[in-house]
Amino acid sequence: MQDKTHLVDEITGHRRMRRNRKADWTRRLVQESRLTVDDLIWPIFIVPGTNVRDPIPAMPGVDRMSVDVAVEAVREAADLGIPAVATFPNISMELRDETGSHALETDNLINAATRAFKKAVPNIGVITDVALDPFTSHGHDGILRGEEIVNDETVEQVVQAAILQAEAGSDIIAPSEMMDGRIGAIRKGLDAAGFQNVGLMAYATKFSSACYGPYREAISTDGLLKGDKKSYYIDPANGTEAVRDAAHDVEEGADMLMVKPGLPYLDICWRLKEAFGLPTFAYQVSGEYSMIKAGALNGWIDGDRLMMETLLCFKRAGCDGILTYFAVDAARKLAGKT
Repeated sequence: MQDKTHLVDEITGHRRMRRNRKADWTRRLVQESRLTVDDLIWPIFIVPGTNVRDPIPAMPGVDRMSVDVAVEAVREAADLGIPAVATFPNISMELRDETGSHALETDNLINAATRAFKKAVPNIGVITDVALDPFTSHGHDGILRGEEIVNDETVEQVVQAAILQAEAGSDIIAPSEMMDGRIGAIRKGLDAAGFQNVGLMAYATKFSSACYGPYREAISTDGLLKGDKKSYYIDPANGTEAVRDAAHDVEEGADMLMVKPGLPYLDICWRLKEAFGLPTFAYQVSGEYSMIKAGALNGWIDGDRLMMETLLCFKRAGCDGILTYFAVDAARKLAGKT
């Protein structure tokens, strides 16, 4: 038999990587990471009123919705198989003050939305945030005293807000304000109030990022913010500090960890999953969404392909799921409906 060994065989030691890539069926057979609808959490923006669907200019394809409209959107999400939604309110300006006191109103917008969703679509999870930025007149996530965001007073208030959110039916509290000790304090507060089954998804590593601009437009805090949030968000340069921050949340009783933003911090996703083994999530934030949308609308990129590629990369980085404004579009694509 004629020896058909090629120089390439000798160079590679007869190990050719392309053998597993030669056909669609082999590529599917050896695929390491998979994205399914079960990986998707849909963040939605709630506004006062009825029959309101208000497009957000900086986030093409994303609307602010009144509770009644959002109920129907959440029902569609559940029908697509999306496991959970995360709610963010755009509070009327006259209800915002220096301390974010409206967060402590039983029937505020975020709690009203939770009640409506759990009544109309009981099979979908509701994740709520207790940060005060939608409620403050200065746009910060905590209580402002002089020029300082005060830690301990803010923690006391978010514990109260978390209990009210649990009473409204929230399944998971996801505190994003990055105050020291808030995970342990919320856990103790929830347990004392009888909400042992309400989970805590810690914004374990929330970075002081340039990617939040469209979100701040969506909840109408972009023109309110006094100063910046660097005294409580993590410096983008600090990976080890981020892991230490997450370790505190784990010790204090977090059930799940979140990395925010997502794409610029895939290394942190991997490090947290490797270090702690807890369910780990990434938040593909508004700026990430808007960059992809802008590129697609200008014809510079294939928006659908990049949407799916970025979502898949979170799975490769060790994430168990992704909070993403693409959730409904991705769910439809995964179901073969687009």
